[in-house]
Amino acid sequence: MLIFLLALAGFAFLDSLHVLNIGITAAVVVDSRLSRRSPVPGALSFIAGIFIVTTAFGIFTVLGLSFLTDLIHFDITPTVRYWAELVTGVVLLILGGLQLPGGTAGAMPPWAIEARRRPLLLGLVGTGIGLGQAPTAVPYLAALAILTVREPRPTLWPLIVAGYCLIALLPPILVLYTATRRSARTRQFYRAFIRALSRFGPMSVRVLFLIFGALLVVDGLRNYSALY
Repeated sequence: MLIFLLALAGFAFLDSLHVLNIGITAAVVVDSRLSRRSPVPGALSFIAGIFIVTTAFGIFTVLGLSFLTDLIHFDITPTVRYWAELVTGVVLLILGGLQLPGGTAGAMPPWAIEARRRPLLLGLVGTGIGLGQAPTAVPYLAALAILTVREPRPTLWPLIVAGYCLIALLPPILVLYTATRRSARTRQFYRAFIRALSRFGPMSVRVLFLIFGALLVVDGLRNYSALY
């Protein structure tokens, strides 16, 4: 169980390196400071929008996959589980080997710039971004697949999905928290954190894709007897 939770936490860490989420949160903070308003309502509304949508997507995905396996009487055998692990690992290795175009990951769309002063609209922006990110986030989909095929499934699995989504949102939460502190050390950490994520975020995702993909492939091949 511990290894299972650590694997999900690792996937959540991969998902947390969304430069767009961090960039919008930082922009809300900067805009609020310029207009001498608190950044908490807007940024928190944005983060909550993403959290609610991604959590709901995860729960309904697990329920839907479980329903389909029961409907067609599909048994998730060790062979199926290790083949799924092997395929997921290969996909992560391919994604880790791709060179992502630079300079666009952190660009804010115009509608997000216009909405950053309105907490309610920021919540809708977060909802829209969550709807776009959840079905396309390979680590999240892999984590949901692992959770679906696990036998027996943990009783509190919806809380595991919610915890995953919370971990994936830790960077923007950390940006908001450090932005509300007034100490010089905290402000220095805030600026360094934003610079580091903007510079090394995409590269870190590729490296972590390669590491997690290799681990999944090795584990699948280690149980090669179950692949037949």
